[in-house]
Amino acid sequence: MTIHQEEQQIQQSGRRGAEVPEALTGRMAPRFRVEGAAAAPVPAPRPVPIPVPVETGHRFLVYKQDPSVTGLGVRLTFVPSVVLNGPADARARTDLAGTTPVARNANGDFVFTPNSPQFDCAHTFAVVRETIAMYERHNGGNPLPFAWNVGGNTDPITVFPHAGEGANAFYSRTAKALKFLFFTPQGQPPSSVLYTCRSLDIVSHETGHSVLDGLKPGWLSAGNPPQTGGLHESFGDLTAIFLALAQPDQAEAFVALTKANLHDKSFLPELAEEFGKALGMPAGLRNADNDLKLSEVGNEVHAISQVFTGAIYDVLADVYLFETARQRRTKDPSIVLMEVAQALCKLLFDAIVAAPATGARYVDVANQMLQISAGRGDPAIYRTFIRNRFAVREITTAATPLRDLMSGEMRMTDPGYTGDGQDVTEVEPHDEHSASLRAEQDRSLCCGTMQMPEYRVVAPERLAKRGPLDDDDILRDELDELRRAFSK
Repeated sequence: MTIHQEEQQIQQSGRRGAEVPEALTGRMAPRFRVEGAAAAPVPAPRPVPIPVPVETGHRFLVYKQDPSVTGLGVRLTFVPSVVLNGPADARARTDLAGTTPVARNANGDFVFTPNSPQFDCAHTFAVVRETIAMYERHNGGNPLPFAWNVGGNTDPITVFPHAGEGANAFYSRTAKALKFLFFTPQGQPPSSVLYTCRSLDIVSHETGHSVLDGLKPGWLSAGNPPQTGGLHESFGDLTAIFLALAQPDQAEAFVALTKANLHDKSFLPELAEEFGKALGMPAGLRNADNDLKLSEVGNEVHAISQVFTGAIYDVLADVYLFETARQRRTKDPSIVLMEVAQALCKLLFDAIVAAPATGARYVDVANQMLQISAGRGDPAIYRTFIRNRFAVREITTAATPLRDLMSGEMRMTDPGYTGDGQDVTEVEPHDEHSASLRAEQDRSLCCGTMQMPEYRVVAPERLAKRGPLDDDDILRDELDELRRAFSK
């Protein structure tokens, strides 16, 4: 008799009011047992202790992408740390008036009906924590500070899922917060409200800003070259892509959908699909799988960011093609994709940590990627991919001839391929007079983070000192002028 048949027998016996056979009482599923009920003692051998999982944690229900990507929908995710009612923990807390603190359910989990206020709190918190955890893994498992975590300060970031009306979302160092707005798309009924907090892409993008501000606190200032601002926006977009590929089900769905072709149309390179369509765009807000060059984008930061994002996405596609060919008989292609994505994410993370504290250029990050890749023993073709993709985008000079790449004859499966036999690990900028390096930053089309006054008026050197910001920091120039005027 199978366990399933036994359970059916138990249910039928219960309906007839019959007694459950003694032989089955010890094997009953917990939901059929009555606490305190007498049962005949059954001799048993000394039990073997069952290993208990080391991790304490909670389950959350989240959107895999956003509500419009219906093919993916929602999934359970596990956050392996103690989360208090809120949700809240040592790194993040959630604030939604009239809803928080959201309490764990009877199983200790934060699983709620999708699109309810409780779900929005739990979903947003979980994506924030998964994003932070992803980068802490790349940081050797060590905690990553927010920009204000200095001198022993441990203040968490506050997450506002419904921060107010508007078609935007932003990170603020002054408020120590991530704020996600909501709006009704033009021409839609009042009930068709779009909540930016429900998009994994948007939540991870804005969390990426907070992570990068902790790593490079001087980079958010508008006093940097446009490329520095582009690095911030690109880091947010790439964070969304790398976080998606850190989820086994998303990686597997992507491989099946595209037949393992990163340049096929899919949900992965399209960022914030629901938001983009609501603003009248054909797909998402931005597309990582693009062909933009620096000469085509001027000094508008979001456009500039897509050049860097596109270069990294192409490197991801190149390395994945190489590794799937090399490992096709030993690993599932979705596992290869996850490994390649996380290795590239780690390479980018380390390169950013090693880049200048202010005034960072794309070439600075590219050179750090080349040198770190060589130092960790990657195949030489990895550096060829990096050099090629940055050169094609007019970010760097073409230290390696591009003829094989541009003709489609590059040996994509040769681990030692360099094009000309030289494994170059330092390149020069393509055009030192580019508007992306010399002009003022145009942030007119950026997300809410780059629009914050604290980043538009505070000097890079002040931001780079880390620590919290307050209103006096933002108004410093005007206050100094008033003090001079009133001291006469």
